[in-house]
Amino acid sequence: MGETIINNSPLTEHKILTCKNISQSFDYELFKKINLELSKQESISIIGASGSGKSTLLNIMSSLLKPMEGSVVFNNKDIYKLKQKELLEIRRNYFGIIFQAHYLFRGFTAIENLNIAELLSGEEIDSELLKDLKIDHTINQNVGELSGGQQQRLSIARVLTKKPKIIFADEPTGNLDKDTAKIVMDTLFKYIKENDAALVLVTHENDIAFSCDKVYKLEQLQLQELKWNFF
Repeated sequence: MGETIINNSPLTEHKILTCKNISQSFDYELFKKINLELSKQESISIIGASGSGKSTLLNIMSSLLKPMEGSVVFNNKDIYKLKQKELLEIRRNYFGIIFQAHYLFRGFTAIENLNIAELLSGEEIDSELLKDLKIDHTINQNVGELSGGQQQRLSIARVLTKKPKIIFADEPTGNLDKDTAKIVMDTLFKYIKENDAALVLVTHENDIAFSCDKVYKLEQLQLQELKWNFF
């Protein structure tokens, strides 16, 4: 029988982001030698106790924080060995970061916030996306007139408008009711499938976490795999 060539497998070809031996400490050691791979059309969630380092790990993966040790490889390049200009281009053109805070432009309408993303990315606003998030009827309202849940969905729409290849989301449903949280997650899952993209999600909500393809728990300085369901 012929030998199986792992490097040419469909699974390998789908890899979009690879974290190798990631370690980070502040006043104390958060995690060490973390290895994680992300594939196209895949969703990964990371759970763990407060202070375990979930958001820090997400920041490292998304180009916002250089690790003390290890590498983050995107498009066959270690992003933390790139020049600052190249790193910013990756963050702008390929990464979409959803923060816990909305960071919307106050004094602007919803559509004006989306227009800014449209202008910076060169991508058109997707009307279907706004319908999926159920905010299409609010686009002419001022941001201050929107509810907290509507503002959160608008901030997500703004991120998705630029058509990122990887979405990094830090507690995107933390302040939403169950039904609205489902709308957000369904929209994110639909987006990564239709755009050959991927999702990394940090959450404290187990039901949200286990709706993803893979679930990891960050504890005792390591990532423990709780669920694997991809390909």
